Parts: sequence; C-alpha cells; structure tokens
Amino acid sequence: MTGININKNSVILAVLVVLLLLLPMVVTKPYYLHVIIICLLWAYLASCWNIIGGFAGQLSLGHGIYTAIGAYITVILFNTFGLSPWLGLFVGGGAAILLSLMIGYPTFGLRGAYYALATVAISEGIVVLLNNTGSIGRFTVGGAEGLIVKSVGSSAAAFQFNSKIPYYYIVLIMLFLIIFIAKWIKESKLGYYLVALREDEDAAAAMGINVRHNKLIAGAISAFFTALGGVFYAMLIRYLEPNAIAGASMSTQMVFLAIVGGSGTVLGPVIGGILLALISEIIRFYLGGQLMGLHLFIYGMIVLLMIIYQPRGIIELFEKIGRRFSRKHNDEGGRSGAEDPSGA
Repeated sequence: MTGININKNSVILAVLVVLLLLLPMVVTKPYYLHVIIICLLWAYLASCWNIIGGFAGQLSLGHGIYTAIGAYITVILFNTFGLSPWLGLFVGGGAAILLSLMIGYPTFGLRGAYYALATVAISEGIVVLLNNTGSIGRFTVGGAEGLIVKSVGSSAAAFQFNSKIPYYYIVLIMLFLIIFIAKWIKESKLGYYLVALREDEDAAAAMGINVRHNKLIAGAISAFFTALGGVFYAMLIRYLEPNAIAGASMSTQMVFLAIVGGSGTVLGPVIGGILLALISEIIRFYLGGQLMGLHLFIYGMIVLLMIIYQPRGIIELFEKIGRRFSRKHNDEGGRSGAEDPSGA
C-alpha cells in the first residue's frame, strides 16, 4: 500500500510540475503573468524566511535587509562596472551571509521579543542609511529617490528580458530550489537540531547542541537565498526604493505568508505565499482604485483570522483533506475486497 501511495504522490507531483512549466503558454497576457511571477517570488521569500523563522523558531522581523543588500550590491556593481547580475548575485549573497553572521552572533543570545525587536531596529537603521546615502565615492546608491537599474535592452547576460516568460521560469527554478533545500534541511541533522532549539532551547543545550552555531548556520542559509530573491526583484522591477526593498512591509510580509501557510513545514510557506499574494493582488486590482488602502485592510483581516482559527497554517487544511481522501479511498478498497474476495 505504501508503494501505491508513493507512486500516486509522484504522479501528482509530476503533473503539477508539467502544468507549471506549460503555464506561460496558457497565460499570455503580460500583466497576469507578472502577477503570477510576484506570487511565486513571495512564496520563495517566505520559504527563505522559514529556514530561520520556522525551523529554528527565531522571529526575524528585519529580513528585508537581506533582500536589500543583495539587490543594492548587485545593481551597483552592474551600473558601475557592468558586472553581470548573474555574478553580482553571488557577491550580494556573500555580503548577506557576512551581515547575517555579524547580526546573529550578538543577537542569537536574546530570547523571545528581544530578538525580534533587535531585528526591527537593525532593519530600520539600514532603511535610514539607504535613504540618506546618495553615493559612496563613485558608487551611486540613489538615496531616498531610489536606484534605477541601467537598461541595456534584451540581454540574458544582463538579466534583462523584453518578455515576462524568462522571469517566470527563473523564479520557478528558484522556488523549486528553495523547496528542495528546505526539505533537505528538515530531514538532516541540522533540521533536527533546529527543531530542538525551537521547542526548548535550554533542553537542547543540555543535550549538547551548540545553540549559537546552529542558529548562525540557519541564519546564513536563509540570508543568502533571501538576497538572491532581492536580486531577482531588482532585475524584474528595475528600480530600487529603500522603503520597498528593505522596509517593514517587505520583512513582515515574509513573516505573515510563512505563518499563515504553516511555518516550520516545507510547503506551508509556498502555499501561503502563492494564495495570499494572489488574494492581495486581486483585491488591490478590483478595490484599490476605489478606496485606497482597502486591500491592505482586507489582507490584514485574512491574516488575523487565519492566525486565530488556523494557527498551524493553511497546510494543515490540505493535510486534513488529504487524510480524509486517503481514508475514504482505503475504506472503498476494503469494501470492494470484502464483496469480491477472489479479486476477479
């Protein structure tokens, strides 16, 4: 029976992957495809945050600094030296790792709200710094006016395309990659250590688990891939504004999407990111022009209701439906076998 379930799951997964790969052939309007790209990007970012926030239980409310550092460093190197964003993203990702270690080493010793407040303070400090820095030597940062990505036309080497389709496949690959990494972490020794730290840090330390070391590893992985998401955002939008890329809205949305989807799980942040980001875009499209900010209020209410009535996230609903369907299928199979013991 186990083999049958594995085969069924594999078939469902294969069909889903094929549908995702063929989606641009069905969705041909650039605006709709752009909305789908944004939804996939939010699912990716929520999954990146989940590595430190869900698995390790560290409530980071300043993860926008990593999207910002990845985006700004990559764009500045591209605008100044013409360095391809495909290479610049590794520089930005490396800088994000270094920053995560600098932030994590002193702050991972804090507990509960103190760590969250520390990340908020650092994030706001970075936003203020970006808003008040027009240039550093020959490097143009843009200040409060923002930083425009130099346009070179359609160029794969420059991560610039006239069509939305290449961006779709790139973010889809990024999403598959972070899902694979999250699954690997969850099933690895590191994953077990992080869950132990999340559940009871003192007990984990008493068992010999190095608390700060494992948190630093999780934080570095999360920061690196979050920075890559920032690079993708920069090349998709081709404009960086400090409050949008590094501000509270960027950081808190990652947290909300992961928690609502199901933090600490592999697919929860993906489901939460896609569904809630899509709902947000639909609400903003139909109601945003009539009552400014209404979509944000409705979006907040959805998040609030989910946290109150479904604290383990949307993923739990999917799991319940799956168990019910499996139980029904097994019951039907059992009845069929009882009616015809010969199997003929």
